[in-house]
Amino acid sequence: MEFIKTNIKDVFIIEPRVFPDARGYFFESWKQEEFDKNIYPVQFVQDNESKSSKGVLRGLHYQRGEFSQAKLVRVVKGRVLDVAVDLRKSSPTFGKHVAVELSDENKRQLFIPRGFAHGFLVLSDEAIFTYKVDNVYAPQAEASIRYDDPTIGIDWGSLPKEEILTSPKDENGRDFKNADIFE
Repeated sequence: MEFIKTNIKDVFIIEPRVFPDARGYFFESWKQEEFDKNIYPVQFVQDNESKSSKGVLRGLHYQRGEFSQAKLVRVVKGRVLDVAVDLRKSSPTFGKHVAVELSDENKRQLFIPRGFAHGFLVLSDEAIFTYKVDNVYAPQAEASIRYDDPTIGIDWGSLPKEEILTSPKDENGRDFKNADIFE
């Protein structure tokens, strides 16, 4: 695996070594020893999966306080634009974001540490998105920032706003200036 630093400390793009042959391909999608050596030890406790159609935007989600989560995300089928927003007040990149395309073709993964909001937009007709988390979901700690907040300024690409599908929870997310932040 190759661990690629992004412009935000502790956020990594992970590219696996893929071994194709006449039958298909093989790659290691997770290896604790490699992760510990190249990023830092994280104990993932749960795997999640979602299926979404083109134009679905999920996020920007995070959990507050002791329930915050680090995530290792990837796409099993399709393509998404994946985004992580730094909510760590003491970080020199506070309020900045990383955006990367994840797909079943590039097999990239994105590691997002605690203290970040996360979201993705489905670019293909359908996407199956899977992710590991290091803390269980706690509904009482759930929070959301609007995906179109001008302070963050995420460029979600060429999909017209009227074609973006969000949940009511995401549509009513907080503005960045009113978001819960991490110290």
